[in-house]
Amino acid sequence: LDDYHSLDRKQRKEKKVTALNPKANNFDLMYEQIKTLKEGGVIDKPIYNHETGEIDPPERVEPNKVIVIEGLHPLYDERVRELVDFGVYLDISDEVKIQWKIQRDMAERGHRYEDILASIEARRPDFEAYIEVQKQYADVVIQIFPTQLLQGEAAKESNLLRVRLVQKEGVKDFEPVYLFDEGSTIDWRPCGRKLTCAYPGLKMYYGPDSYMGNEVSVLEVDGQFDNLNEMIYIESHLSNTSTKYDGEMTELLLKHTDYPGSNNGSGLFQVLVGLKMRSTYETLISAPAKVAAKV
Repeated sequence: LDDYHSLDRKQRKEKKVTALNPKANNFDLMYEQIKTLKEGGVIDKPIYNHETGEIDPPERVEPNKVIVIEGLHPLYDERVRELVDFGVYLDISDEVKIQWKIQRDMAERGHRYEDILASIEARRPDFEAYIEVQKQYADVVIQIFPTQLLQGEAAKESNLLRVRLVQKEGVKDFEPVYLFDEGSTIDWRPCGRKLTCAYPGLKMYYGPDSYMGNEVSVLEVDGQFDNLNEMIYIESHLSNTSTKYDGEMTELLLKHTDYPGSNNGSGLFQVLVGLKMRSTYETLISAPAKVAAKV
């Protein structure tokens, strides 16, 4: 959705607004084009060039059975939000965000280290005002924190992550994933004979909670999986995963072992969210058929 920036980098600097500010984005065009795609139409989508900071000529985009929109404001505008059938918010802690943003912007976009840190601080007020507020509208929030398995400098130097899947209760056609017993509070250290774990191990948690004014179920993974072939053991203790057969979740993880986060909670939850998206899609396309049959 960065392609719907209405101001290029130079113009934002002149007007002293960040890309997070709604004033720098064309929500009318965003809504119109997403609606057109969802209705089966073709659009000429603008392109925002992250390398030059300029708005390039548009590209033709054809509709598809599944349309994924991602960016800073997918749930900000009420009109756009109502077009979304399943909303996911990626909530990254400041510590992890700074580390990832430095890696991305220096390696991929050629930004300087000092400029990156300054940009983060400059954008913070707008982030809190216009981006964080969208969490309340998401069906699922994936939170990413530093590990709690290590403390002090060891934790700072570690690449281990604590990842939480926050699932909103009461959403139509969405059943939150749970561990062992739905609605209970579970702390589980699965390392042992059936799951290989190097130091400092692996910890999972499940339980009810409240989040942004919503009742939620939380599934958490702290640490990493050292052997993805053993993930069938974890899968066997999860319910409501929306898999179509035993082992499908593990199979999907093994297909993408080269993806970042494939061996920790972020990879696991990406797969689970993907399965939930598939389930939502199948429910939506089956609805007209059921109505026709009833008539």
